[in-house]
Amino acid sequence: MAEHVLDILRERGFLAQMTFEDELYEQLKNPTTFYVGFDPTADSLHIGHYIPIMAMAHMQKAGHRPIALMGGGTAMIGDPSGKTDMRKMMTIETIDSNVAHIREQMSRFLDFSEGKAIIANNADWLRHLNFIDFMREIGSMFSVNKMLTAECYKARMATDNGLSFLEFTYMLMQSYDFLELFKRYGCRLQMGGNDQWSNMLGGADLIRRKEQTGAFACTFQLLLTHDGRKMGKTEKGALWLDPAKTSPYDFYQYWRNVDDADVGKCLGLLTFLPMDEVRRLSALQGSEINEAKKVLAFEVTKLVHGEEEATKAAEAAAALFGGAAMGGSIPTTEITREDLAKDARVTTMLTLCKLTKSNSDARRLVQGGGVSVNDQKIADVNAVLTEDMFGEEGVMLKSGKKKFHRLILK
Repeated sequence: MAEHVLDILRERGFLAQMTFEDELYEQLKNPTTFYVGFDPTADSLHIGHYIPIMAMAHMQKAGHRPIALMGGGTAMIGDPSGKTDMRKMMTIETIDSNVAHIREQMSRFLDFSEGKAIIANNADWLRHLNFIDFMREIGSMFSVNKMLTAECYKARMATDNGLSFLEFTYMLMQSYDFLELFKRYGCRLQMGGNDQWSNMLGGADLIRRKEQTGAFACTFQLLLTHDGRKMGKTEKGALWLDPAKTSPYDFYQYWRNVDDADVGKCLGLLTFLPMDEVRRLSALQGSEINEAKKVLAFEVTKLVHGEEEATKAAEAAAALFGGAAMGGSIPTTEITREDLAKDARVTTMLTLCKLTKSNSDARRLVQGGGVSVNDQKIADVNAVLTEDMFGEEGVMLKSGKKKFHRLILK
């Protein structure tokens, strides 16, 4: 007998909370339509969206039908969850453009052939609602007292700017999405990040009250480090799934440099490797854990950008950090955090490493396009190295086509 999908998701580290677990377990013994919402606040998905996408893929492999719901309507309000201030309002044109980009990205992760998955857009029903009709039909089903106990609302009400009525209606809109998807597609389950728990409870409860039938909510763990920090933040901002925003090489290097303690979690959540292999890799100790990190970086980059780009990124990293680019060992200089605090300019570091004779030579080299840091060309003579640019193997400086030097932070 095939393993139950909830057991698969639990073993891999996805599950956070769910409603009516025994009932949901029985429901998912049969093919079930479920949905995950994606608000188009940018023109690309980022690594935070990747956890629910992977969960959707596991669900689809187990025979269930995913709906990827684009928030073309809810984005006009803005989700207050996890925000200390009201989101900047976007134009309809920006929202629709973002939706188009995200639709294209989603097709890389799920099989949409022959109705096996659906892409829907809540703009189709939210943008044309009649306010009075909506409040009579849906608003009457919600208790303000209960809504105010939601963590997202309590946190916002404690800030100086408080909570706008516009954002207060977000829970009603998201709940109405679930009801609409139930009516249109027989959707029985909403899944998503754990920060959406309150909103998801509202939708499941609305269906149970309006339709007198079962509906469920299930949340996933957020992608956090072992000490509780959000993963996916780089010196350049978010870790995007769009190669134009985060290059496959930078994407690969991020996972190559994760903390040792986070390797097992990331392998379970972000790859399809069998769990026996995940456990074997995450149990490696000392320098051997680097092999697990290489597997993690390759597997995640392959899923997001394709095997060819993953191979190119792995080869580039091996060339830069393994000495293949020079046919031998790469000269290395150690610096302290105090050194970095005194003068972290790339031009200073080039001179320190004897890649240039003087700072003026270094500036001319930068202006001529002959300097790269971790394979990224440097165009600004005032560019600096920051501590978070140093992975386990340091920072790689490149002068011209053939001169390399590694900087290690002590």
